Amino acid sequence: MKLLRYGATGQEKPGLLDSDGHIRDLSGVIPDLGPAQISPEGLETLAAVDPRDLPTVEGAPRLGPPLAGIGQIHAIGLNYRNHAREAGMAIPDEPILFTKATSCLSGPDDDIVIPRGAQTVDWEVELGVVIGTAAYQVEEAQALEHVAGYLTANDVSERDHQIRRGGQWVKGKSAPGFGPLGPWLVTKDEVPDPQNLAVKLAVNGEIRQDGHTSDMIFSVARIVAHVSAFLRLMPGDVILTGTPAGVGMGMKPPVYLQPGDQVTVEVEGLGVQRQQVRNQ
Repeated sequence: MKLLRYGATGQEKPGLLDSDGHIRDLSGVIPDLGPAQISPEGLETLAAVDPRDLPTVEGAPRLGPPLAGIGQIHAIGLNYRNHAREAGMAIPDEPILFTKATSCLSGPDDDIVIPRGAQTVDWEVELGVVIGTAAYQVEEAQALEHVAGYLTANDVSERDHQIRRGGQWVKGKSAPGFGPLGPWLVTKDEVPDPQNLAVKLAVNGEIRQDGHTSDMIFSVARIVAHVSAFLRLMPGDVILTGTPAGVGMGMKPPVYLQPGDQVTVEVEGLGVQRQQVRNQ
């Protein structure tokens, strides 16, 4: 299933994408699409619904983040071999873990907003993992059993705030609009191998990132197991799994997003994001 939320910011309704690419309204079946609805029981209930019995949503409504009630956004840094080489950094021995504030969340096509005074706003296409059942100290072999599905993500980053302002990376990762998710949450039954997905990002039509999840240093299963070794992952938590080479910081000279730029973000099979960049 491809599950989504549509409507004005703060007024989103649950929906799904049918096999013909039409949005169907799920609000008569569930109140919203949140942690309870992506539990194994919740997904089983939704899978039993015939999309043809649901109202068709006309037009092209705004899409919001495909999941409500996200408790935590965990992210993995430096998780692609070619990105590590691009950054001139050693391959890490274990996943580098940081967080993004949930207040950064936005819809897949919402604007990327450059914070006041920021000069180094960068792009990062990433595979997002959505947790469906609580996971604490799970083994890698069982880790994917706790995953509800996957989504396209752009880990927008202000590099000066991230690197030069001291403290945690969260400072450069969490401005409003820095967490576009979606367009939809694709349940894991439609993603047989998360290590076999192309990931791409273009700025103004020019491909900047063209990677593949097979280049990850740490697999999705390893990441879920690793994070769960230190904290309890909860239903609705999102993990961003790192970005391939091609970020603006890695260009020579570095190139960063400017007002008016158009960003296109895609993970194979998980949908495309299209964002316009503007000042705050």
